[in-house]
Amino acid sequence: MGSRRIRMVAVDVDGTLLGADGIVSARNATALKAAERAGAEVVIATGRRHSYAMKVLRGLGLSERNGLISSNGAVVRTLGAQLLERTLLEQKTAEWLCGHMGEFRRSLVVTFDRVQDGEDARGALVVEEMDELNGSIGRWMAANEPYIEKVVPMEAALGREGLIQMMLCGTIKRMKDAEAVLLSDPKVLGVGAEPLRKSEVRRSSGSEESEVALHRTEYPERNLSIVDILPAGCSKGRAMLDFATARGVAPEEILAIGDNWNDVSMLEAAGTAVLMENAPEDLKEVAARRGWALGAHHLDDGVAMAVEAALEGKLRTLTMAPS
Repeated sequence: MGSRRIRMVAVDVDGTLLGADGIVSARNATALKAAERAGAEVVIATGRRHSYAMKVLRGLGLSERNGLISSNGAVVRTLGAQLLERTLLEQKTAEWLCGHMGEFRRSLVVTFDRVQDGEDARGALVVEEMDELNGSIGRWMAANEPYIEKVVPMEAALGREGLIQMMLCGTIKRMKDAEAVLLSDPKVLGVGAEPLRKSEVRRSSGSEESEVALHRTEYPERNLSIVDILPAGCSKGRAMLDFATARGVAPEEILAIGDNWNDVSMLEAAGTAVLMENAPEDLKEVAARRGWALGAHHLDDGVAMAVEAALEGKLRTLTMAPS
């Protein structure tokens, strides 16, 4: 692991790059800039949409040509807001999903990519009801109030341009129940580990009908689970590999750092993977089986510790204790 040259560093945001205050620490920012100086591409890969991710990335001094994979792989832009790739969710599929998920639609947010010059407009987020969402992700709802539009019924909004994903939020148990309902139809693929490319979806899924895939982010300490519904074939891993190919970087030259289930595809695809100490315990068991390094906690600048160790060729000595 330590002998590989790192030419790309792919980093998750929430629970990985950000501290308790919701900002990037000075040490983490310095480490990413050191990776740039060493000749590595820096790629931010997040479940956040582009403009919401940029709220915590502006001012870090990173090159605008670096990549930002947003909405778990549905959209790829540079940090300078140049659109590189976007995969839309078909309207008819979204309409079917609204009916298929039944009462769980009360916990549903629909996302549209409406970015212009790096910023969103109202209607980038569409909801049908507010109460359950305010109860589970109240801070997020408040922070995104300028972009949220209430549309009843939600289907009336689905013909708008830029439909990229749907998001369900609630307690861990409720979201597992929602996943079970969604997975009762073969059009829906479960949370997976493979960084599927769009061209491989039908061949790999075992079903000619698969249209969407689930991506889960789980926070046990908050009893919160977020289930993103994306076009089948979209994932952080797939987007990362495509971006790496465009930049002439081989998979074995990538260091990926993440903390949650929606990071699995990029951790699996990278030559070197680091899972944060604050990851769910069952995901740590996956990491142990797959030989991923276990890094420090996101509150202890775990990203910086991993990047510093990688640049020094010392990832094998990485521990879970802050330095």
